[in-house]
Amino acid sequence: MSRRASYKRGLAAESVAAWILRAKGYRILARRYRTPVGEVDLIARRGKVIAFVEVKARATMDDALASVSLHGRARITRAAEHYLMRAGAGDPVLRFDVIALAPPWKWRHVMNAW
Repeated sequence: MSRRASYKRGLAAESVAAWILRAKGYRILARRYRTPVGEVDLIARRGKVIAFVEVKARATMDDALASVSLHGRARITRAAEHYLMRAGAGDPVLRFDVIALAPPWKWRHVMNAW
């Protein structure tokens, strides 16, 4: 898959994941939150919970779930710390989630993935 096609697929996957979260009662606080130290695909809030969500779309569900690397987790964690310092979110319950997507319309929301 070309770089451009991968980028478009990623954007579409993030849109689907945002829709899933909204349907579950979350409010999307940020999409593609980028910082000098890392990035987070989605930041969502429901009640006191702020979820930093990594979205992975692959050919199979197993591949999608296995594709979150240790390096990726560290990048997301650093970006989450950056967000919290800037946002002043009070005293939230923090969580790191993964939404995995695979054709045709399979998805899984893994809460507290790490």
